[in-house]
Amino acid sequence: MSNVQEKNLTSNDVEQGMQRNGDNNLTEGGNTAFHNYINDFAHIEDPLERRRLALEKIDESSFGWLQIRTILVAGVGFMTDSYDIFAINIGIAMLSYVFWQGNMPSSTTTLLKVSTSVGTVIGQVGFGCAADILGRKKIYGTELIVVIVTCILQCSIGAAPGVNFVAVLTFYRIIMGIGIGGDYPLSSIITSEFSTTKWRGAIMGAVFANQAWGQIAGAIIALITVAAYKNDLKHANSGAECDHRCQKACDQMWRILVGFGAVPGCLALYYRLTIPESPRYQLDVNADSEVQRVTINNETKLDHIDSSDAHSENLAASIYHDEERMIEQMYGSDAAVPQKASFKDFCRHFGQWKYGKILLGTAGTWFMLDVAFYGLSLNSAVILQTIGYAGSHNVYQKLYDSCVGNLILICAGSLPGYWCSVFTIDIIGRKPVQIMGFVMLTILFCIIGFAYDKLTDHGLLVCYVFCQFFCNFGPNVTTFIIPGEIFPTRYRSSAHGISAASGKIGAIIAQTALGTLIDHNCARDGKKKNCWLPHVMEIFALFMLVGLFMCFLVPETKRMTLEEIAEKYHDEVDPSKANRQRIESESGESSDRQ
Repeated sequence: MSNVQEKNLTSNDVEQGMQRNGDNNLTEGGNTAFHNYINDFAHIEDPLERRRLALEKIDESSFGWLQIRTILVAGVGFMTDSYDIFAINIGIAMLSYVFWQGNMPSSTTTLLKVSTSVGTVIGQVGFGCAADILGRKKIYGTELIVVIVTCILQCSIGAAPGVNFVAVLTFYRIIMGIGIGGDYPLSSIITSEFSTTKWRGAIMGAVFANQAWGQIAGAIIALITVAAYKNDLKHANSGAECDHRCQKACDQMWRILVGFGAVPGCLALYYRLTIPESPRYQLDVNADSEVQRVTINNETKLDHIDSSDAHSENLAASIYHDEERMIEQMYGSDAAVPQKASFKDFCRHFGQWKYGKILLGTAGTWFMLDVAFYGLSLNSAVILQTIGYAGSHNVYQKLYDSCVGNLILICAGSLPGYWCSVFTIDIIGRKPVQIMGFVMLTILFCIIGFAYDKLTDHGLLVCYVFCQFFCNFGPNVTTFIIPGEIFPTRYRSSAHGISAASGKIGAIIAQTALGTLIDHNCARDGKKKNCWLPHVMEIFALFMLVGLFMCFLVPETKRMTLEEIAEKYHDEVDPSKANRQRIESESGESSDRQ
């Protein structure tokens, strides 16, 4: 009986000890979409073993409801982003009847479209760097709040004698763009760092594929509003005939369309604000920061020690010993302490060609792709009118045809393309899908550009649908996935933000080019409007060809853990792996001696 009590007491003592140790290692956050893996192993005293077990559980987990919820929460942000970016395409057509009788100046059209991309560039770089400096948890959700607030503000502004309507709308769209830009690196790297290795590409692709649902939602909401205001629009057979009733309807329509963009973001806000810190960031970057903090404190103590005093020498030796013991505990006796993340180290690391070429590849391919992708998507209404689909002059019919045309293009091209990437990316690999996409886009743009006059309207529409398909079953998805995997944890968000910002710079070029080049000298030469569209497509073909060559700078990341990728392509030391090898080596030597 006493033996049983003794065993129970011993078990309780161990349990209490584990509980005390676990309390020290617990981290905040966690919900049904983002599980707190670190707390599952908080009772493990050895930090390297705790790290190994947590990352192993993430990497080897099967695809289930947790991953689906992660896709939904991270994906809602991209649905919102896509809705807000592309809804303005139809919104501008509505807005043009309010102030410009259906003929908005091309400079104003370009300004409203470009403004979001300008803000997006700022947000991608700014939020990307902030997530590496402050951590993923402290930043995630902030970008969504910015988008929600600016959506509401946009649909509540009005014209006044002392206020320029276009200037205020442009300002809000720039701020909204900053929030949208922040979602790119954050959602990518957080999804990457929480995903199972086997299906990481599919999970990240599914998050990004929510862009298609955002575009579809934008087209459906626009279609519903146009149908709801049909009686106020159908009497106007031209922009000049759009009277006060028609203008009021169009003004209310674009506000409803833009304002609805705030709704999806509200659904995911709670989950984003309550996520745990990313296990990779917590176990690598935050652990490094703790070592660096102790090192700085020790250096401060050593500065105040008198080297001539024997007692002080013993104290200094004790400080050095404690620091060495902590480093050994964190990284193992043979593992090197990772370089401190800083702007100087970032430049040093990526200044070496073997590392810098990867960043050049991810940024370059994204830049080349977005020139065509945003050139097509943000100007689909123009292209539909040019090929004769939305050619009616009646206000209702023109808006209705634009909405239906956009919906057809998205459902026929974009949506299947996204999901083909999702289902094949972890089987075929990132690089083959990206190369295949660039090859097909180069061919399609050459066909549209050089054979434009020989193609019928239906032929052009088919080519345009295939362009949308191979943008998404190709580089549009892979350029998002690869930067979220290929870089070390301490620079993953910054490098992804830089890559994404390069893409948006390409988008700005595309939007400004189409805003001016597509109608270049058409009126002067007596040609129909948008007569330069074939030449713009030829330029897009050249960008796709350059993007194809840049693909070869980017390595394959299929079915590799993030630590294996960092070790193989960035020569990073995995402390858990080094510690495991050291333990196995020591146990092997011990067995040999016996």
